[in-house]
Amino acid sequence: MKTRVVLGFLGMQLDAGQGQGRWEKWRPTVSLAMFEDFQADRIELLVDQRRFRELSRTVQQDIAQMSPQTEVRVHDFHVADPWDFEQMYARMFDFVHAYPFDTEHEEYLVHITTGTHVAQICWFLLTEARFVPAVLLQTSPPRKQKAGDPGSHSLIDLDLARYDPIAQRFQAAQQDTASFLKSGIATRSATFNRMIEQIERVAVRSKAPILLMGPTGAGKSMLARNLFELKKHRHELKGRFVEVNCATLRGDGAGSALFGHVRGAFTGAQAERAGLLKSADQGLLFLDEIAELGLDEQAMLLRAIEDKRFPPLGGDREVVSDFQLLAGTNRDLAQAVAEGRFREDLFARLNLWTFYLPGLKDRQEDIEPNLDFELDRYARVHGERVTFNREARERFLRFATSIEALWPGNFRDLGASITRMATLSQHGRINVEVVDEEIVRLKRLWSGLSGGSGAGGGRDDEDVIALLGVRWQQVDRFERSQLIDVVAVCQQARNLSEAGRTLFQASRARKRSSNDADRLRKYLARFDLCFDDLRGARG
Repeated sequence: MKTRVVLGFLGMQLDAGQGQGRWEKWRPTVSLAMFEDFQADRIELLVDQRRFRELSRTVQQDIAQMSPQTEVRVHDFHVADPWDFEQMYARMFDFVHAYPFDTEHEEYLVHITTGTHVAQICWFLLTEARFVPAVLLQTSPPRKQKAGDPGSHSLIDLDLARYDPIAQRFQAAQQDTASFLKSGIATRSATFNRMIEQIERVAVRSKAPILLMGPTGAGKSMLARNLFELKKHRHELKGRFVEVNCATLRGDGAGSALFGHVRGAFTGAQAERAGLLKSADQGLLFLDEIAELGLDEQAMLLRAIEDKRFPPLGGDREVVSDFQLLAGTNRDLAQAVAEGRFREDLFARLNLWTFYLPGLKDRQEDIEPNLDFELDRYARVHGERVTFNREARERFLRFATSIEALWPGNFRDLGASITRMATLSQHGRINVEVVDEEIVRLKRLWSGLSGGSGAGGGRDDEDVIALLGVRWQQVDRFERSQLIDVVAVCQQARNLSEAGRTLFQASRARKRSSNDADRLRKYLARFDLCFDDLRGARG
């Protein structure tokens, strides 16, 4: 059994009493030693010894009389104004910070019946934040006071996960929040759903900058707006949502747009300008394409993030703005730091919470629910409900999830594609003919892209090197490009047969390839690779 320890204040009024008559009165601290079904092994009693030394001695003696085995430790606890929240919380925080909690051998209860209302609130906050690893203990007087009646007691565990009905309500609320962050799209990607849940927890619990990485069109702007609406709904933000595409900021105009300027700061500055950072005061600032900012603006931004203040261009008096920052980029910031194009200290400040939003090709299971989302959006904008017929829907999905579909603009491309088909449809139905025309259109739009061969790009070399390790050095340079292309195709294909058909398409046309899957399997075996390993290494 663990030692039961109760922490609490001496009740300056409730615990008071003199002479034999004090036993006729209910005294909450003394009652801790009188319950038949509750035994405190130790009581840590916080007392202002300057004012209540005698009362604390009386209470200690009475506890010893009622429960000799209960140890009472008195801590001198003086606060100039016990009704001042700042003073009381700071003093109590220092106490619990220095207290040697030993949760392995002791269990702790916080007695919240005694002390000022301010002290009780502070106990609650410190316990809820787990600075005090305890449950709350509430004692109550008997209905009719009489000698020897300790009243009643109850325990309150602030770990809401222990209360099933409450936990279920919280779980439902969290699911609603995650759905809201996903714009109501029933995504099927387990990895993406876990990431959204993490973003939701971070957004609610932290005011630190959040960095959203991912290719163009992956949904960074939409997620940023949804995060703002979520925090505003929870009354965590009072200000505006301010979105800036840093790629549009150039030269002197960049600093002026972000930080504002005073009159006469530069040629043409005929009036003061507040700047976008000031406009985001008490709100959320989303700096998209943050990698495009100049180094001078990066330095000023770092100061604004850390100090919540900055000077406008040409001014000496600093501007105060308390904003939360979201940053977005489709570039590798670590590489930009290595190349001297992005400040290392700013990257370190942004890199506390970094989330990568995958592109459409890495979330193929989410293409189908996004079809419905885009059709719903089309209906809201145009006032017309359009749907696929079954064959057309299956044909479009088959193409959209194949390795032929590149989706370089990701969900932005998909949205544009659905809009075109919905606009060209007749009688509110997208048929096979409309789908076939759209597939031809997409292939033509993508025909000039380097990714058209299905070889991937960007990280393909790194993927193969990671797969082979030191064996990469043993591969002839003559064969490396071919191996990189084969691995990229395998990572995009749904199965070994599809990858084989893609790689040996010319042989199939000449009827020189009888078993593409087996041919590919033997090729990979030369490098001790198998198809399942390549699929597992994707992304």
